[in-house]
Amino acid sequence: MTDPYIDPDDYSDISENEISATQHLEIPLSLGGERLDAALAKLLPDFSRSRLTQWIKDGQVKVDGQVVAPKTKMLGGEKLEVSLQPTHEEMAFQPEAMDLPIVFEDDHILVINKPAGLVVHPASGNWSGTLLNGLLNHCPSLAGVPRAGIVHRLDKDTSGLMVVAKTVPAQTDLVRQMQARSVKRVYRAIADGVVPFDGTIDANIGRDPHNRLKMAVLKFGGKPAITHLRVLERFASHSYVECKLETGRTHQIRVHMREAGHPLSGDPVYGNLRHKMDEDTAAAVKALGRQALHAYALALVHPASGELRSWKAPLPDDFRRLLDLLRGDGALPDEEAFAHADEQDDEDWDDDDDDDGDIEVIYAR
Repeated sequence: MTDPYIDPDDYSDISENEISATQHLEIPLSLGGERLDAALAKLLPDFSRSRLTQWIKDGQVKVDGQVVAPKTKMLGGEKLEVSLQPTHEEMAFQPEAMDLPIVFEDDHILVINKPAGLVVHPASGNWSGTLLNGLLNHCPSLAGVPRAGIVHRLDKDTSGLMVVAKTVPAQTDLVRQMQARSVKRVYRAIADGVVPFDGTIDANIGRDPHNRLKMAVLKFGGKPAITHLRVLERFASHSYVECKLETGRTHQIRVHMREAGHPLSGDPVYGNLRHKMDEDTAAAVKALGRQALHAYALALVHPASGELRSWKAPLPDDFRRLLDLLRGDGALPDEEAFAHADEQDDEDWDDDDDDDGDIEVIYAR
């Protein structure tokens, strides 16, 4: 099933010829009388018969230079030319040249400021052009680490900080921290409407019973989900907010903010297309072309040194332009202008509680 949140045209092509191969085989006399597909299955046991049959139908198997049907009987002695074609899954784990905005790197971890529009992990509709492909190109040794070191992900159109493990021990340690909810992440977002006060949204999330391609708040079933919300600034038709999560459900912030009546600006899936705003703001939201959500800050215990490390990623340009317009002053202050917010972040990172475990773990040993 194609992921509805992924544009299938938004990935770079990878030539199958780069990773395909041609094998030259001969039908032994002992297989005389067998159908071509049956004989080929015995000669190439690493491939399923259905896959080999499809190759024959696609003309990727030639018998004495000719394309024939799968049911063609072999006499023995025929020369086969077989073009081995990789599956999408096999093609997915290939290195691709890519500019990675690396915030920090050592022998153990990478911290990346993921741009909006970049899919993290290959899946149906996006078998190439993902962050994983870029990581394999940047650090070939990641081929020996499960999921190329990826232990959590951001939605395609969410920007911001992600940590990647460069070794299996580092990955194991990061997964442990994430499961213990000791990794701290802070998101910045622009929401529709004037959010009246800070608070906590505690509502289970699961598949939308009316649309299985979306997530929703469920009264019965679903998984526990808790989002802590703090308002940073209020405007005439929007609010600039900070979100922290105790849990890491799929689309959690987006779903919870919709449930609270303040969906994220520009969200193509959970947003409110009828939200009232002036023409200039409406044009800016349309130009954003995505949900206004950014993983702004990250803190964790370094898996090798044991030191607490933290990073912040400035708001991306598209987010800043919308916020600038909402402020109406023609210039966005530096992030230091939000001293109260930043000081609060730093204090939270130093505590020992597990309130901010906002990680959707996609690999666990």
